[in-house]
Amino acid sequence: MSSDDKLILALPKGRILKEVTPLLACAGIIPEAAFDDPDARQLSFATNHPDLQIIRVRAFDVATFVAFGAAQLGVVGKDVLMEFDYSELYAPLDLKIGKCRLAVAEPIDLVEKDQPRRWSHVRVATKYPGITQRHFAERGVQAECIKLNGAMELAPTLGLCRRIVDLVSTGNTLKANGLVEIEQIADITSQLTVNRAALKTRPEQISGWIERFREAVDGS
Repeated sequence: MSSDDKLILALPKGRILKEVTPLLACAGIIPEAAFDDPDARQLSFATNHPDLQIIRVRAFDVATFVAFGAAQLGVVGKDVLMEFDYSELYAPLDLKIGKCRLAVAEPIDLVEKDQPRRWSHVRVATKYPGITQRHFAERGVQAECIKLNGAMELAPTLGLCRRIVDLVSTGNTLKANGLVEIEQIADITSQLTVNRAALKTRPEQISGWIERFREAVDGS
């Protein structure tokens, strides 16, 4: 089988990869042994299905690979889908993993005297400037976003800004850095995402994998 005939499934590195691995097994997908080696530098993996290849990339990059057709299927967080709003992406299935929320947080000592309803302008550190600006614009607040890709919780402590927008799971990281969640923007889970053009040109193949993952989610 030529490489052009294979479907590429893009998976995110990190925590979500650990959560999606049992779903792969339930869907009947067994990657080659190197896939389970956390120290492996390999990024592309064969599976027990000759027509399915897995690639492992950064979470934000999964959406890009699928949107531009380099991969036909991917596991993408709802936060990424909300941020980039790629028209080429179709998310037919909530995988019910990677559960967290996107939230606004600020220092604990600011909460008592803060009045969010009176904000007209807010400076925020975030990896999600698009979502953040849209969220605040809905109530007439101008959001000035400082783009950070990590260590968001340091921004208020070091005087970069007073508030952040970030993913929150347990809230322990916020608490450890003297921050508290003051507003929730959206509930987040990981979605099975497909390239729309590929779905039109290879409907049987892709629909078959969507159904396999649906059965895996229902059975998990």
